Amino acid sequence: MFVVDTEHVRREADASYLIVDGGHAAFVDTGTQRSVPNLLGALAALDIEVERVDYVLLTHVHLDHAGGAGTLMASLPRARIVVHPRGAPHLADPAKLVAATRTVYGAEVFAAQFGEAVPIPARRVVTVEDGERLPFGARTLEFLHTPGHALHHLCILDRDTREMFTGDTFGISYRESDTAAGPFIFPTTTPPQFDPGQLAASVARIASLAPRCAYLTHYGRVDAVDKLARDLDGEIEAFARIARAAAAAPDRVQRIEHELFAHLSRRLQAHGFAGEARAQHDLLDGDVALNASGLDAWLRRAA
Repeated sequence: MFVVDTEHVRREADASYLIVDGGHAAFVDTGTQRSVPNLLGALAALDIEVERVDYVLLTHVHLDHAGGAGTLMASLPRARIVVHPRGAPHLADPAKLVAATRTVYGAEVFAAQFGEAVPIPARRVVTVEDGERLPFGARTLEFLHTPGHALHHLCILDRDTREMFTGDTFGISYRESDTAAGPFIFPTTTPPQFDPGQLAASVARIASLAPRCAYLTHYGRVDAVDKLARDLDGEIEAFARIARAAAAAPDRVQRIEHELFAHLSRRLQAHGFAGEARAQHDLLDGDVALNASGLDAWLRRAA
């Protein structure tokens, strides 16, 4: 298994994974359209012909995970794309997804970071149900529907190696926040479908399967899955509590954003992170803003 840095936003922020078995290959997530040269470059560096890529496996269709899927598939003549049934329509017609992403990020950031989302012919798309298994080389991959971050999210368990590809369900853990205490992890609650109860249940499901490690899209491999699952469970509850406390505020999103940063800053310091305030802002601000928007959307749905 190889990690490919998609270089979306910055280095070591967004990963694609390349599984190689018996001379065949499969990608897990793709990054944006601008990430595709990195993925094709990884194949070239490993002397894997594009005809040997059998699958592109998507944890979900948010554009930082799947925006490059159509462009990548155009270069992979034999590959099929595997996705949750709810995600498949957005691969054939990404217009609504593109519009929603542009609304969240703004037109200028969208143009700079995401690029075009190319439609994928329906004949190349395979949907998987919860618990469905797919043979790949000598491996068996099992697909788990894991809502909470998004209704169309799935995680992928390699039943032979006990490795789990978790997309955004198992949170965010950047390697620059690692300390002697281990990885620092927090949930991603971005809009529009975040639901704390569903996400907590999905995290518990992942932990119950006892994977030996989790491969996060943001970013890389983490071990000690049981411990991190407990951390995430507490953080999902804390994020929801922060949102509820600000629910009646006229500047609700700004209040949530402020309190989220303060909460995560305290956790970082307790975790032994050596960076000062500027380093904390550099690490957290983008995710804090997106998470605050998602918590606001959750409050609006619950009202």
